[in-house]
Amino acid sequence: MNSKRPVNLDLTTIRLPLPAYTSILHRVSGVILFVGIAFLLYGLDLSLDSKAEFEQFTECLTSPIAKFIAWGLLTGLGYHFVAGIKHLLMDAGIGESKESGKTGAQVTLVLGVALSILAGVWVW
Repeated sequence: MNSKRPVNLDLTTIRLPLPAYTSILHRVSGVILFVGIAFLLYGLDLSLDSKAEFEQFTECLTSPIAKFIAWGLLTGLGYHFVAGIKHLLMDAGIGESKESGKTGAQVTLVLGVALSILAGVWVW
């Protein structure tokens, strides 16, 4: 096949639509949750070994790094939940047009940011 179409290899000039960015963020939040499970399981293991290790774990949770990790996990969970609901609605036939897809992406981003702020207020 001899294609004479132009090929754009400069990734900085490619402009994706808003729903594409929300889809990419949905995948990224899923990866964050997958990696975060390791931290959560480590914390569960520490908290179940002994009373001393439970106290060590609760003391560790007061550090800024642990709070940042908890905030990141809650932010990822909130965004992934909102984007998942959007995808379920699209599977049901709601919001499949181009304009409603753009509106759904905007709503997803706004709700994701709102949940992230709420998670930050709750953690700190």
